Amino acid sequence: KINTDEFKSCDLKIKNSCAVSSCTAALHIVFSAIGIKENDEVIVPPLTFISSITPIMYFNAIPIFADISLKNYCLDPEDVKKKITKKTKAIVAVHFAGNICEMDKLKKIAKKNKIILIEDCAQALGGLYKNKKVGTIGDIGIFSFYSTKHITTGEGGMIVSKNKKFDEKCRLLR
Repeated sequence: KINTDEFKSCDLKIKNSCAVSSCTAALHIVFSAIGIKENDEVIVPPLTFISSITPIMYFNAIPIFADISLKNYCLDPEDVKKKITKKTKAIVAVHFAGNICEMDKLKKIAKKNKIILIEDCAQALGGLYKNKKVGTIGDIGIFSFYSTKHITTGEGGMIVSKNKKFDEKCRLLR
């Protein structure tokens, strides 16, 4: 018998989702959809999987490493503030090893600077931040279904967003 309560914890209650071949593909499609181009800057943590960085480099954009907080091993919002320039187009908040980023602070920083906030939830499906599901707090959420993740399809990924037009663009790019 399947315990449906386990699946309910992963229900994001978000209408727009786009299945892709991997979380790396999800990030690649997201960067394409938001228009990342050469010399744009994307803030990322140094403590992450290489796939958080390689799609940035594919577009000849520049990964900018912001320090992590020792309390959760995720992006330190204070260091993120220091790294923002006129070229900064996105922040990738990687929820690392089940630890959740300080999303209120990152969201405030992103909004103030008109920067896209992407949640990399590859290691945090089902995680909560102040009773909000990860992947639904920032502008865009991405997930992994690789064989070592919480829910697996062997490979696979997902892009979620509250923005229907963005979702349609991701589907076309997919």
